[in-house]
Amino acid sequence: MMSREFWRCSFLGRAVGELFFDRASGASGGTDAEDASPAAPGRFAVLRRNLMVVMLIVSLLPLGVIAAISHMESGRALREQGLLPLKGLVNKTKHSFELYLAERKSAVSFIASAYSFEDLADQRHLEHIFQIMSREFGGFVDLGLIDSQGLQVSYAGPYALKGRRYGEHEWFQEVMVMGVHVSDVFLGYRSFPHFVVAVKHDGGPGRTWVLRATINTTMFDDIIASMGLDPDSDAFIINRDGVLQTDSRFFGHILQAFPFSLPQPRGEAETVQASSPAHSDMIFVTAAISDTPFTLVLSKPEQVAMHAWDRLRSEMLAVLLVSVVLVVLGVRTLSSRLVRRIEDSDRRREAMLHNMEHANKLASIGRLAAGVAHEINNPLAIINEKAGLMEDLVSIMDAMPYKDRFLGLTRSIIQSVERCSNITHRLLGFARRMDVRLEKVDVNAVLSEVSGFLEREALYRNIELRMDLSGDLPYIESDHGQLQQVFLNILNNAFSSVQDGGHVAVVSRPEASGISVAIEDNGHGMTEEVRSRIFEPFFTTKGNAGTGLGLSITYGLVQKLGGRIDVKTQVGVGTTFTVLLPLQPSSGSVC
Repeated sequence: MMSREFWRCSFLGRAVGELFFDRASGASGGTDAEDASPAAPGRFAVLRRNLMVVMLIVSLLPLGVIAAISHMESGRALREQGLLPLKGLVNKTKHSFELYLAERKSAVSFIASAYSFEDLADQRHLEHIFQIMSREFGGFVDLGLIDSQGLQVSYAGPYALKGRRYGEHEWFQEVMVMGVHVSDVFLGYRSFPHFVVAVKHDGGPGRTWVLRATINTTMFDDIIASMGLDPDSDAFIINRDGVLQTDSRFFGHILQAFPFSLPQPRGEAETVQASSPAHSDMIFVTAAISDTPFTLVLSKPEQVAMHAWDRLRSEMLAVLLVSVVLVVLGVRTLSSRLVRRIEDSDRRREAMLHNMEHANKLASIGRLAAGVAHEINNPLAIINEKAGLMEDLVSIMDAMPYKDRFLGLTRSIIQSVERCSNITHRLLGFARRMDVRLEKVDVNAVLSEVSGFLEREALYRNIELRMDLSGDLPYIESDHGQLQQVFLNILNNAFSSVQDGGHVAVVSRPEASGISVAIEDNGHGMTEEVRSRIFEPFFTTKGNAGTGLGLSITYGLVQKLGGRIDVKTQVGVGTTFTVLLPLQPSSGSVC
């Protein structure tokens, strides 16, 4: 993860550097080495300046164009945008009126359908129904049943209307044709504003009746009051003839003529501008209330309506200026941080190149060591052969003086040759190629081989190397040489961590899905910050004595073999590396 981020930053640094440095430097004639060096603060200052100029142009030019277009279109746009809230409020209130009236019409229609003509004609039954309607819905003044001839058969309410005939009335003719009727607001002899909802019901051949309910307009005033208008605004209802159906703040009382002539709206809210000698220029927002003769009107002086949006335009200009200042500050901060990251990336790239050179030197030394080991094997074979011949010759000579001493010396030579041969074979094993080659591997044998490399150091430093290898450890499919390198790197770190006289323990155990090898030391341990970075390339706590590649390579090898590494550590107590290896790596893990 860190490696990808590093190369991403490095690539960004090179790309931006090539873009801006070439323009800034021109034909300076500098060498490639000088161009790649991060020790040129002037070049990064030029890069920072050029970045700021480009980012400011890219940020502020579109902003300026948009501001200019917005200024040219402000006359039209501000008017339209200023009226949108008023239209929304009118539409919302219109739907509230429609819901209220639909609820009342539904209640009357339900009563007309739910009861038979005989039930409704029963005076006491009708009064009982009226009491329930008044309690549950509110606003109902009376309720009457009218037959198909216009005779009011029964009536529930505060007036004596039973027996009245409505056959010649216009509203009765309308309800018989249309099925439903909502009247204008009127006073009648009730002396308070109200309107009528009448619903026709067909009960079969020759059985048609009308249920008529009177509703007061108190709820109209409540709905208008809920709009929460400011003192300069007004809202009211007019009918098709331009007569006020509710009181108005500025244009008169209920049932007075409205002083302006407004076109009949066609559904949703519409805007109309009008004026009269008695009133200044006004903006009216009108909306027809469906299936009724009512039109909802909201009025506002044009000067007041546009003043709010003129003020908003001034505020938007102030916001634009503040935004420009913030953009300039943001561009300055961002360009400084970006250039600083590019500069750090170049320095890290330079350090990485040096580390790679050092790693290449180590690799060359490894190849050289493998070649030397191969060349040493030849004279060792000759020495071993000659020493064996000498041993054979001495053993067949009966009267040779110091025969036992010569035999001991030749055996010592042969043993030393075998020891040198083992060492060279181990060197050759570690110099093998890094590609994964799966084979049956005895992990205990690998651990024994690796520990042999460190026996001398353990003896010299008085370090106790404990080998607790499980006897029933299964064979696994893995790479013998890469496992050697994994365990040697971890053991080398453990030996570097412990003081003279410390101890290192190697424990192997079978697991449910493979095996585990734990390498524990009682060294100085690690902090959590160090532990989180130990597998990063070139991260080392050994100063100039370490390359920072050992654990990074080890981590990569274990992942290629399909396993994982767990680390537990405590400062002053020690560290335990646990390598978990599967019995057989999955096909996706081996690469």
